[in-house]
Amino acid sequence: MQHELTAPAQKQDATGEPLKVRDIAAALRVDSSTVYRLIDAGQLAAYRIGSGRGTIRVSRAAFEQYLAVRNIPTSELAVTL
Repeated sequence: MQHELTAPAQKQDATGEPLKVRDIAAALRVDSSTVYRLIDAGQLAAYRIGSGRGTIRVSRAAFEQYLAVRNIPTSELAVTL
């Protein structure tokens, strides 16, 4: 019997995944409602996915831009994203 070798499944790169509001809140050490206010005020770009109310996601690029504009070094975040 001959076995065919297949390549292992590639792991998805976590750096491309959008961020959840609760993840951003934890990183900034603030409440989720503060992140929602930043989004509503247009200070943090976000988008909604899903039908109905859906769920809000923030691209990593938008979060990095938010940090850069406010001169917040990533070393100051509570968790690494």
